[in-house]
Amino acid sequence: MHYLSFTWNPSEGIDLGFFMIRFYSLMFVVAFTLGWIITKKIYEREGQPQEKLDSLFIYMVVATLIGARLGHVIFYQPELFAQDPLSVFLPISTVPEFEFTGFQGLASHGAAIAILIAMYYYSKNVIQKPFLWIMDRIVIAVACGGIFVRIGNFMNSEIIGKPSGDYPLGVRFVHEGISKQEAVNATGIQNPSKAYDAIVNNPQFSEMLNTVPFRHPAQLYEAAGYVIVFLVCWYLYWKTERRKQIGYIFGVFLILLFMVRFIVEFVKESQGGFESVLGLLSTGQWLSVPFVLAGIYSMWKASKRPLID
Repeated sequence: MHYLSFTWNPSEGIDLGFFMIRFYSLMFVVAFTLGWIITKKIYEREGQPQEKLDSLFIYMVVATLIGARLGHVIFYQPELFAQDPLSVFLPISTVPEFEFTGFQGLASHGAAIAILIAMYYYSKNVIQKPFLWIMDRIVIAVACGGIFVRIGNFMNSEIIGKPSGDYPLGVRFVHEGISKQEAVNATGIQNPSKAYDAIVNNPQFSEMLNTVPFRHPAQLYEAAGYVIVFLVCWYLYWKTERRKQIGYIFGVFLILLFMVRFIVEFVKESQGGFESVLGLLSTGQWLSVPFVLAGIYSMWKASKRPLID
């Protein structure tokens, strides 16, 4: 029985009349803002100047957005390069018709790869510290940011879970189960938002609503996992001497974060990719394995290094 279930029919964002602040975009703003605050505290402790933090923020924002978008297209929708190349980098779709979509389709694995590359250049050209030194510190902010990105996915009814069956917690994602056009056609209301409201609140459409299954809120499961990753990394940096073992916190981060991703994939709907070729595991799980192994290696190597000041 779904005694912890609920129907999810969110608005797209905060409507200012002349502009819509989409919740997904707002969550990215929150993620980057908190990341800047967290890293500022760390840089103050390390005696690093403000201008190096400002450069870090630019590197991180650009790497995250470009890497996440490219990662999604390469791993899950490579056909976009040929079918609709403008949609790869712009918040629009031109096929089958022009539509402003916002930035949709972002892959955390792509963001992770881009951040690694960006931080390598940052460590060499800006802060002039070892690569693993900076990684040990920024992963705290990255874990925090991941929490809000996944909440944004929940707000958007994307990256949904599999049908939850008899599991007590289930979410009925109305926007995923019923398209905008279906909602408009069924209700006769031309405004999609009001059409969804009618389907949810009017008993007349209960039969249609009941066709939408309860699903695992995979986004919230993952967000909860990232809370744990953040707290562990924060504790290791601020309350232990592990920050002096270069690469240790970074290794812990890789293991915990991508184990969370690996586990949640079991209840997440397939996003496509190359899992049909390799079988057994999902694309997200295959992509997580190398990161977990890299984390184990980083922790092992760090444990053998002497403490640094």
